[in-house]
Amino acid sequence: MDRRPGPPGHHPADGRREYAVTKQERAMNTRHALIRSAAQAFDQHGYTRAKLAGISAGAGVSPGALHFHFDTKSAMAAAVETEAARILHAVARNVRRKSPGPLQALIDSSHAFAQQLSRDVVVRAGFHLNCGTAHSAGLNLRQEWLECVREALDRAAKEGATLEELRREEMTATITAATVGFETLARRDPNWLSRHALTGLWRALLPQLATAGTLPRLQPAGTEAVVNAAGHDAAPAPDAVLTPLRG
Repeated sequence: MDRRPGPPGHHPADGRREYAVTKQERAMNTRHALIRSAAQAFDQHGYTRAKLAGISAGAGVSPGALHFHFDTKSAMAAAVETEAARILHAVARNVRRKSPGPLQALIDSSHAFAQQLSRDVVVRAGFHLNCGTAHSAGLNLRQEWLECVREALDRAAKEGATLEELRREEMTATITAATVGFETLARRDPNWLSRHALTGLWRALLPQLATAGTLPRLQPAGTEAVVNAAGHDAAPAPDAVLTPLRG
């Protein structure tokens, strides 16, 4: 056996660590590829008709590699839901940090979420799955959005940005129902999640909830820079802790 020392400064443990990191990265990349392929299958065919063989082929891996990461299709659906939630939570945090006030943050969040639903198949499929059959992900994204709306209106009221006569619970229900309804309608017609459609909704609602002093400062079309930047760093680390949509 060749026991000659390696290059100066080299230790055998370094090679083992590098191998372990490379192996872990490969496993992580495979998992991400499977989640995205599953999302595409669920989005295109629905949960029931999506096939594991098609999902593994779409990810470019063997069926054995798929089963190494996910025991069942239900487990894979739960992973898609969880990944969608992670992205939406990150978007909510980004918007909350950058928007100038609670009402504008609410407007910006609605536009940013619509943008993610339109552009990211993982978010779209995960949201659809979450609103339908539960797959042990332990999430309720519609309820989280309702809480996000409620908190934004409560904060705005404390800051004196809403009308005194505003019935916040009724407005919370109205905004939640309208925005979630847009997502449902967009499954047949994507234009329901367009910037134009949401802008029209906010133009109709804002005069009913914002004070005369606040209204001119609000942008119903969303704060362009905030909405566009919100999703750029939206995918957190795989071990990130789930936090409420409200930030």
